[in-house]
Amino acid sequence: MRLIGQIAVNVFKESVRDKVLYNLVAFAVLLIAVSYLLGQLTAGQDMKIIKDLGLAAIASFGRLIAVFIGIGLVWKEVERRSIYSLLSKPIRRHEFVLGKYAGLALTLLVNVLVMTVAFYAILAYLNTLYPESIQVTWPAPATDPGMLRAILLIFVELLLITAVALFFSTFSSPFLSAALTLGLWVIGHFNDDLRSFEAVVESPVAAYFARGLYYVLPNFGAFDIKTQVVYALPVPWLYVVTTMAYGCVYIAMLLTGAVAIFSRRDFK
Repeated sequence: MRLIGQIAVNVFKESVRDKVLYNLVAFAVLLIAVSYLLGQLTAGQDMKIIKDLGLAAIASFGRLIAVFIGIGLVWKEVERRSIYSLLSKPIRRHEFVLGKYAGLALTLLVNVLVMTVAFYAILAYLNTLYPESIQVTWPAPATDPGMLRAILLIFVELLLITAVALFFSTFSSPFLSAALTLGLWVIGHFNDDLRSFEAVVESPVAAYFARGLYYVLPNFGAFDIKTQVVYALPVPWLYVVTTMAYGCVYIAMLLTGAVAIFSRRDFK
């Protein structure tokens, strides 16, 4: 565990040196600019749009980090040939893979936390611009803590995307890893449609294949509850907890697969 922690810290420091955290500035500028532009809309109606945009921005900026850094976690060490010196030290291969994943998970955590604080700070400021007569028409307060449920599931989704990217990066090139990760994410958002695919096709083979994909591929759509929290629709904590557990199971399977593949690679 100590070695995994050391590798994780090094990955985080390298991400900072690579100016990954600069996306936080872009996030804040985006929200401030959009808030100003939407200020011309009907009084109060822009609040729901800003909430929806803010949550979408947290997810989008996080996905960029998860995919485009995740695919290079292993490949970059191989390309630089630094993998030889690393593995010659008392570092086991599973510690190397898990440490890389933990480092990017830490980077994502810091990003999500800072973006969440900035998001709520902007909402709190905007809240001061509207009189009480307008605020009572909103489905939820500007700084509704219920949005944290959506942010929590966004973070778990980012961890899952990172695990997918890391898994593909253990045996393929960065371009192919990115394409496979993004493709899997897109398909995962239409996972529910695969279950009912037999209703729109006549081929039983295609229907069984689609049903098989439904059970095998992760359902990324389950992590998206942005609309519900923006409009203050009920989202039980039981759903949040079970969805988080669902994501953790997939993450564990992907990391197990990544470790198994990486352990069998020959770097000679």
